Amino acid sequence: MAGFALEDAGIKLLAPQMSLGLILIAEGVLGAVWFALAARRTGRPPLPLAAMSWTLGIRSGFELTGRLFYTLAVVFAPISLVSAILQATPLVVVPMAARMFGETVGIRRWAVILGGFVGVLIVLRPGLAGFSVTSALALVGMLGFAGRDLATRSAPPALSNDQLGVAGFGVLAVSGAVILGFSGLVAWPGLSGWALFAGLCVAGIFGYDALTRAMRTGDVGAVTPLRYSRLVFAMVLAVTVFGERPDLPMILGSLLIVSCGLVLLVPGRRSVG
Repeated sequence: MAGFALEDAGIKLLAPQMSLGLILIAEGVLGAVWFALAARRTGRPPLPLAAMSWTLGIRSGFELTGRLFYTLAVVFAPISLVSAILQATPLVVVPMAARMFGETVGIRRWAVILGGFVGVLIVLRPGLAGFSVTSALALVGMLGFAGRDLATRSAPPALSNDQLGVAGFGVLAVSGAVILGFSGLVAWPGLSGWALFAGLCVAGIFGYDALTRAMRTGDVGAVTPLRYSRLVFAMVLAVTVFGERPDLPMILGSLLIVSCGLVLLVPGRRSVG
């Protein structure tokens, strides 16, 4: 989560110097090459036939949506606001999983989900000065990541961490190409900009690899709540690097989203409601 927060901050800092589309294309290609080489070292192909399934194609489509809109929101909106909205992902995944996979969601869990969405509304403040188009970008990005998480449940289990990394960073490069195609803006950074680019790439690759390993080898019930630490890292960076000052509604809404998300994850192995 620290790696992802640093990656977001790096993209936001570098965007005024380097075209956003080029940032994502370059990072996507470098990340895909890194994981492809890692797969080769273990004797596996970078993209096996299992990666060409409809399930992974749907997952990639959702991830493309999430990457595209979330990155645009990171660049144009306060990083504290974008990170807070992203924490609502489990609140979308749980009710959708209930509908798609027949999972049971009791009345108390529905109440928690509703409370989490109230937190999102507090952060977004629809109809007031706090809501903007950039808030909508973050919201669409969050929905894209929620769809990706749902599709991941049906992804072929034979795919290794490195192969998933190739697919994930390949989608990142595609999202950059989409942005570049619409903007047509090509701008290259100076020496300091390239150093910043190298740093965000290292952070992004490390974060993706660490999260994938944690989710596939650790206790998911113990690992998943730690996703919320991303908001803590993001808030620290927002205040210290970007001079943002989250107001009371932002703080209260973020606390409500995280609290409801944690309560939602706690039941895990037992029936609730």
